[in-house]
Amino acid sequence: MSEPDGPASAGPPPERSGIVGYFARLDDGALMRGAFIGVLLGAATLVGLDLRDLVEAEAGLFPTVEPETLQHTLPILPPAVDANPERKQANDPRPFITADEGALRQPISFSLDAGGVLRVTGSIDPGSAARLKVELDARGEYVKHVSLNSPGGALDDAIAMAQMLRERGVTTRVEDGAICASSCPLLLAGGTAREVGEQAAVGLHQFYTAFDAAIKPAQALADAQMTTARISRHLQEMGVDPAMWLHALDTPPRSLYYLTAEEMTHYKLVTEGSGIAQH
Repeated sequence: MSEPDGPASAGPPPERSGIVGYFARLDDGALMRGAFIGVLLGAATLVGLDLRDLVEAEAGLFPTVEPETLQHTLPILPPAVDANPERKQANDPRPFITADEGALRQPISFSLDAGGVLRVTGSIDPGSAARLKVELDARGEYVKHVSLNSPGGALDDAIAMAQMLRERGVTTRVEDGAICASSCPLLLAGGTAREVGEQAAVGLHQFYTAFDAAIKPAQALADAQMTTARISRHLQEMGVDPAMWLHALDTPPRSLYYLTAEEMTHYKLVTEGSGIAQH
């Protein structure tokens, strides 16, 4: 009597095809990154829809029409608070802010102090990056640290300035009594090391779009999503967790969400050893 056939040798598992096979080949990290990008783009879509409704209701955001689409954050000075009724501020650093509002409303200016500290004060207006380049080309060899005191402004310039500082290996800081809000945290992210004082304020909110009247709301919506993607990519390149910008996306343009010390550490906006503490 012949022996029964043994179990067939296990061959390679059948290859999956179609969508199931595609996701099976992705690792968990890729899936998580994809899900996060989806959250950011979804939030940007909601911001764009809100913008469209506002534009249609009020026939524009501002009395002056600019010739092309530009992305900005609105410089906000204290006392601005988070206006989201469903979220309570975990901290309020406003009592510590000693910055002069008149100086903060002026276009950004630069002054070099002893010890290689370049003080950057004022609103980030279009052209700020070009002026910083002139300053660094003239005295960059003496600049070791950049001290920020700014309510924010033009996104393009804030990102360009951050990239300049990173290329030159400069550290950034927000000192006690100073504010870094709106687009300024994107500039802060450019430092090779980043510090925030215990009595400093770092705040986030949505950007807005100043656009030509001929540009349709659908184009404004697309621009908003592209800008959100660009900000996320910038933060990632600077070593900051892009999830930080979610606090900006759900905070109205005329309000601020103040980051706590724990949040700044968690998102790596500040680097290890900065010594920040809860406000």
